[in-house]
Amino acid sequence: MIVAAILLIFPLCLAFAAISDLLTMTIPNRVSLIMVISFAVLAPSSGVALPAIGMHALGAAIVFGICFALFALNVMGGGDAKLLSAAALWFGCEPALLTFLAYISAIGGLVTLAILLIRSQSNTILAIGLPIPNSLLLAKKVPYGIAIAIGGFMAFPSSPLFIAALESLK
Repeated sequence: MIVAAILLIFPLCLAFAAISDLLTMTIPNRVSLIMVISFAVLAPSSGVALPAIGMHALGAAIVFGICFALFALNVMGGGDAKLLSAAALWFGCEPALLTFLAYISAIGGLVTLAILLIRSQSNTILAIGLPIPNSLLLAKKVPYGIAIAIGGFMAFPSSPLFIAALESLK
């Protein structure tokens, strides 16, 4: 049951956040809260040692501090900052976190370019009636939750909880 929770909760939260960000340009706080609470319950249950859990918290705190600064500078949205910090908790303060952040950076650039391209053609898209959310066409911000989710999906197999879940199946 713990293995199933580890393998389902994180990806489902990321998927929900990405879809919500795409359609409404908001990420509900409950998504980040679910990720934090589920980590707090699942990490000790899956055999992650207390010092390692502390390192996970340290990694998330560092990411939160950087995201908070970016939010204060109006560079990053609040929902994106909370989602990224909650997701960082699952990767710890180790190479898996750097992998996760590298994926987000690369995917974020591609998502931003794609959205800018779509917005540059918004008149054509609206004229031919393509089913693209108005929030994506008209908003001034980029739904970065999409990049966070894709980066999370790509990096999840390197996360300590994912590895612990696979180890318990052997």
